[in-house]
Amino acid sequence: MSEATQGNVPIQSENDIIAARRAVRDLAARLSFGITDVTRIVTASSELARNIFLYAGAGVMWWSISDRNGAVGLELTFEDHGPGIPDVELAMKPGYGTSRGLGFGLPGTKRLMDEMEVRTEVGKGTTVTVRKWLRK
Repeated sequence: MSEATQGNVPIQSENDIIAARRAVRDLAARLSFGITDVTRIVTASSELARNIFLYAGAGVMWWSISDRNGAVGLELTFEDHGPGIPDVELAMKPGYGTSRGLGFGLPGTKRLMDEMEVRTEVGKGTTVTVRKWLRK
């Protein structure tokens, strides 16, 4: 039986943040990312999972192994039905923070990953998708 290429981790508690980090670390290692990229991916996922817990209370991290024109990567989508982000442009500015998170923020997450998309609607929730591609 082959290993899974997609799955999810519900995020409803601080322990779930740890579970998401562990899942991401295992996936990145399974894909043979180097230690520096594993650290980057885990750090970014930790920030996004913590944002769900702190700002929305609950959500889910979806993961999948992607293949784009022969390039293998890890895609992580963090989805919640919380308050949404009123000003994404402001939230993406370096140095912007609410002091409730790790202090890393969305701009730092974007720098660590190869791709990042933010979809949000005030009162409906936020979905952040990040991708890291394996370097050959």
